[in-house]
Amino acid sequence: MRYLPLTDTDRQEMLSVIGAETIDDLFIDVPVEARLSGTIAGLPDHASELAVERHMGALARKNLSAGEAPFFLGAGAYKHHVPASVDHLIQRGEFLTAYTPYQPEIAQGTLQVLFEFQTQVARLLGVDVANASMYDGSTACWEAIGMARRITKRGKALLSSGLHPHYVSVANTMAKFTGDALVHQAPTLDAATDIDALIASIDKDTSCVVVQYPDILGRIADLTPLADAAHAVGALLVAVVTEPVALGAIKAPGHMGADIVVGEGQSIGVGLQFGGPYLGLFGCKQKYVRQMPGRLCGETVDAAGKRGFVLTLSTREQHIRREKATSNICTNSGLCALAFSIHMTLLGEKGLRELATLNHGLAVQAADRLAKVPGVTLLNDGFFNEFTLVLTKDARDVVRNLADKGVLAGVSLGRLFPDAPEIGNGLVVAVTETVTPEDIETLAAALEEELA
Repeated sequence: MRYLPLTDTDRQEMLSVIGAETIDDLFIDVPVEARLSGTIAGLPDHASELAVERHMGALARKNLSAGEAPFFLGAGAYKHHVPASVDHLIQRGEFLTAYTPYQPEIAQGTLQVLFEFQTQVARLLGVDVANASMYDGSTACWEAIGMARRITKRGKALLSSGLHPHYVSVANTMAKFTGDALVHQAPTLDAATDIDALIASIDKDTSCVVVQYPDILGRIADLTPLADAAHAVGALLVAVVTEPVALGAIKAPGHMGADIVVGEGQSIGVGLQFGGPYLGLFGCKQKYVRQMPGRLCGETVDAAGKRGFVLTLSTREQHIRREKATSNICTNSGLCALAFSIHMTLLGEKGLRELATLNHGLAVQAADRLAKVPGVTLLNDGFFNEFTLVLTKDARDVVRNLADKGVLAGVSLGRLFPDAPEIGNGLVVAVTETVTPEDIETLAAALEEELA
C-alpha cells in the first residue's frame, strides 16, 4: 500500500476548514500530562529512506529464508510450490472488492469464486456444505466446538492428544468465556493414536470429540469407530485437517462419519508468509447448516433472469443481533480463499492426487533414509508427508544446531509441548514436493554428525 504524505499547505487548509489553528488543537481533550513531550526512549529519530532500507536489509540478512536451505518444517504450516499464475490471477479486477461482499451487485466476481470455493472445500473434506472460509484453522477448530455445544446443548468437549497444541491453546482461551469444559488427552510418543482412549471417555455429557487427521505426529487413524461411538450417545465428531493436500491421498473425514470438518487451507495457494494471513476451512453435514458460523454464498437469478450470487446465510455478529450470531470471530479470509480456489482449479482432482502422491513418495524416501541414522528411530507405522523421529537427545538442541548449519530440520516436540519434557526428544519432519533427494541426504548427514 503506497503512502502519500500531505504537504504543510494541505494540512493547514484542512485545519482551517474545521476551525483549528494547529494540529495540537485536535488533542485539546487529552490531558497535558498524558501527551508525549519528546522522543520515545529507545527508538531512533527519523532517518533517510536510504538509511532505513540499508538497516532493514541488514536485519533481513540475519534470517534463514525457507527457500535458502533444506526445509523440513511443518506442524500446521507447509511449504508447497504455488504457481506464479495464482498471484497474477488474484489481482484481476473482477475480484477487487471489499473483504466482505455486502453489496452483491458490485461483488459478483468475489461471490462467484467463493461459491466455487465452497464446492471445492465440501468435496475435499467429504461434507455436504462448506462456508465461505474463516480466519484460520485454529479459530475454525474452536468454532466447531461452539457449534457442537449449540447443537447438543452440552458443554464438554474431548480433545485428542494428537490435536495441534496451538489449536488446543486457542480453544482453552475461548472456553474461559463460554464455560465449556475441555478435556485434553496428554501427549505421548506412541505409534498408536488415542482413538481407543477417546472412545472410552465419551459419555452423555460430551458435546463433541475433536481429533486431528493426520495428527500432530503425522499418525493417520480410521475415524469411523470414533464417529460411531460419539453418535451412539448423541455427541458429534469434529475432524481437524491441517494439511489439506493429504486429502488427495487419504479418505476424507466426512466419509468416515465426521459431523464437522475444519482445517487450515494454507497448503493450497497460500505461502508460509511468516505465519499468516492463513485460511480457515469449515464444513459440516447439511442438517447442521444453520448452526454453521461464518457466511455462505449461494446461487440465484437476478431481476432479468440472469445467474447471480448472493450471501445466502450471514450469521455473523456484523449481520444480525450479536446474541443471535453463531460467532463473532469468524473473519472471512477472502483473498486467501481466492488463492486457494485458483490453485485448486489449476490442479484439478487429478493434479491434487498427483501432488499428494509426490509428497507421500518423497516422505517415505526421507523416512527410510533418516531411520538409518544412528540415534534416530522412526515413530510412525504410517503417515502422509509428515512423520515423527525419536532422537537420542533433546530435539530442540538438534534443531537449533542444524539451523546454524543451514538446515531447517523440522519442529521439535519440546517447542510444541514445553510442559511435556518426556517427549522432548521427538522431532516432527515434513516433506513436500519442494524437497529434493539432495535435501534429504543433507539432513541425514547433518543428523549423523549431530547425534554422533
